[in-house]
Amino acid sequence: MSTAIEKKKQIVEEITEKFKNSVSTVVVDYRGLNVAEITELRKQLREAGVEFKVYKNTLTRRAAEAAELAEINDVLTGPNAIAFSNDDVVAPAKILNNFAKENEALEIKVGVIEGKVVSVEEIKALAELPSREGLLSMLLSVLQAPIRNFALAAKAVAEQKEEQGA
Repeated sequence: MSTAIEKKKQIVEEITEKFKNSVSTVVVDYRGLNVAEITELRKQLREAGVEFKVYKNTLTRRAAEAAELAEINDVLTGPNAIAFSNDDVVAPAKILNNFAKENEALEIKVGVIEGKVVSVEEIKALAELPSREGLLSMLLSVLQAPIRNFALAAKAVAEQKEEQGA
């Protein structure tokens, strides 16, 4: 009996560490997905460096309380899976949101972004953000605009002086 309790304590500690160490965590209800769909979802998440696991709700509740995230305990009913990302804040939200659009059976329940519990709407808003490369290209175009405008103004002045001189 005590070995089972020890295993459960280890699992609770493991989940607690994952909650604390991940920059982004998303809890989903996967009821209604078939094996092929879950396999495809796991593959997409794995390629993005996101860990996707299913834990017993009672163990997850204890881990959430230990990680000071007791607010998520309300949604921990039924079959749940949790996506943990230690590197990319946006990746799990983006992948799960896109997958939920294609497969209505997948339901996003709640998320934890950098230690703060967030709603489904906030996760979806995060998923709609452009990628890092897209944001960098937007920033670059904003930085180039004043230089481009100055060059166009200088060219217009030069052409105007040429016309006056001719």
